[in-house]
Amino acid sequence: MAVPDDQDDERELIMDAAYRCLLASGGVSVSITDILHAAGLSTRAFYRHFASKDSLLLALFRRDCERVTAELTASIATATTAREALRRWIDGVLHLMSAEPRRRRALILSSEETRRARGFAAERERFQTDQEAALAAILRRGVEDGSFPWADARADAEQIQAVLGRALDRQLLCPPVERPTETADRVADFVFRALGASTGRPATGVS
Repeated sequence: MAVPDDQDDERELIMDAAYRCLLASGGVSVSITDILHAAGLSTRAFYRHFASKDSLLLALFRRDCERVTAELTASIATATTAREALRRWIDGVLHLMSAEPRRRRALILSSEETRRARGFAAERERFQTDQEAALAAILRRGVEDGSFPWADARADAEQIQAVLGRALDRQLLCPPVERPTETADRVADFVFRALGASTGRPATGVS
C-alpha cells in the first residue's frame, strides 16, 4: 500500500488513480473501490479528502481547468499589444486542447461519468466564466489602445468564448479536417474583423 508523504500527496494519489480508472473505462464508469485499489489507499483515506465520488470527479475537472487557465494566462503575459494577447489566447486554446495527451484528458474529463457528477454544470460554468473574464480583460485593453475599436468587452468575450468552444468541440469530437493552426487562423480572422481590427492580410481591394 502506498504511503504518501503528506495529505496533499495522498489527495494527488487518489486523483491520479481516478483519472487512470476513467481512462481504462473510456470514461463510462468508475467506482470508489476501483480508485482506491489503483491508488493503494484505504476508504478512510478517500473520505479524508472527498465527500463522495462526485466531489472527486469535480476536483479532477477543476484541477485540469485551472491548469489550462494558468497556461493560457502565462502565454499572454509578455504580449505587448491587445491584438497579440488575443491571438496568443486563441492559439493557446486550440493548440493546448488538440495535442495529446491533453486532448485525451479533455475527453475523459467531460465524459458521461464526469458529466453525471452532481455540480458538474456549475463547475463547467465557472470555468467558462473565468475564460470570459480573461478575454474581456484583453478586449478592454484593446478598446483603450484603439486596436479593437468596435469591441464591447463583456458581450464580445462571451461570443468569442462561444466561437472557441465550438471550434474546440469539433477538434475534440470529430476527425480533424484542418490543423489547429489553420483553425486558429480562421477563428482569429473572424474575431479581428468583428472587433474592427485589421486582419493583417494583404489588401485585395481599393486602398
